[in-house]
Amino acid sequence: MKKLRKKGFTLIELMTVVIIVGILASVAVPLYRANVKRAMASEGAALLGSVRTAQRVYYAEFGKYTDDKTKLGIDTTGNKYFKDYTITLTGGGSGFTASTTGTGDAAGITVTIDQDGNITYSGL
Repeated sequence: MKKLRKKGFTLIELMTVVIIVGILASVAVPLYRANVKRAMASEGAALLGSVRTAQRVYYAEFGKYTDDKTKLGIDTTGNKYFKDYTITLTGGGSGFTASTTGTGDAAGITVTIDQDGNITYSGL
């Protein structure tokens, strides 16, 4: 006479798998979110890289930097998270600092660049 073997998983085996998946998710989700924020901040860094390039061109022509954004001619309409920036002149126009703050999902992220190309991030 053959013994019938029941196939399948026990409740304990299923609960063990659920617990392991929960632990993995609790570690993975914050890491994923941090990487998404860094990716959003790269849009701000690209915008400020354009600002720095335009400022260097302006400086080559006029011998000083400007805080008038219209003179730089940078179009931010294609940006999703970083649509505006501010420029602060230092040393009477011999230096500048530009910064941008994220909107929407990137709210709270601020990216800053100076005339030397030093980029700083806050809110990541």
